[in-house]
Amino acid sequence: MTSRASANGIEIAYDTFGSPSGRPLLLIMGLASQMIHWDEEFCGLLADRGHYVIRFDNRDVGESTHLHDAGAPAPGTDAPYLVGDMADDAAGLLDALGLEAAHVVGVSMGGMIAQSMAIRHPGRVLSLTSIMSTPSPQAAPPTDAAMAALMSPPSPDRETAIARALETWKVIGSPGYPLDEERIARIAGLSYDRAYDPAGVARQLTAIISSGDRAPRLKELSVPALVLHGEQDQLVPPAGGIATADAIPGARLVTYPGMGHDLPRALWGDFVAEISTLTSAVR
Repeated sequence: MTSRASANGIEIAYDTFGSPSGRPLLLIMGLASQMIHWDEEFCGLLADRGHYVIRFDNRDVGESTHLHDAGAPAPGTDAPYLVGDMADDAAGLLDALGLEAAHVVGVSMGGMIAQSMAIRHPGRVLSLTSIMSTPSPQAAPPTDAAMAALMSPPSPDRETAIARALETWKVIGSPGYPLDEERIARIAGLSYDRAYDPAGVARQLTAIISSGDRAPRLKELSVPALVLHGEQDQLVPPAGGIATADAIPGARLVTYPGMGHDLPRALWGDFVAEISTLTSAVR
């Protein structure tokens, strides 16, 4: 069941899996993606490994606060907020839940938020897992095909939104694994029903573009870190994962042949094992 918390001046929708006595694990999703993109079964696998799993909607997606008054950013205008502000949202959610610190896992833009959280709130991050992410867009620019898929126009209705989601994942998904079209369509439909806000996605994208290069600050971290990346990722090419691992002292880099910019079900066991090995080693 979805709960809500006040954090950093906004309302954040979240839910949890596992026992509150487990190792706290905060999951942060990517651009335009709601917390339901963290599959319940995947969250359950993490909970089974002793984690208290928290997933949430970032600002401007799902059932968290949408900054409608900011409108859709025009090219060349200042960003209404930055990735660092979204990291402050995540830290505020920990406050609302009464958690001093958590293991933090972020995917794509969520990885950028997780990196920023470790930089801005180092005492709150027990370990950092950055998945298919990058310290800056310039470190790993998308392919032309991926950028075209990302910049598809707003959908006029639910049916079109589902169709465009399928088209997008056919471009940026994992060529080495079957595309789960039924799941993609189901999540796209649920996402449309929960909140369809193209202007909010534009604000998130502007935050990514405007937030600069985190690599110099990542080099100052002392947090245990894991970097996971697909070797066939077109949206954030492998150079982004390499740059992340190179920047964080002692980070472990694991890459997967055939994986694109998604989390193939066949690799869930590997992801859970890698994350669990990292979090269980932190004392």
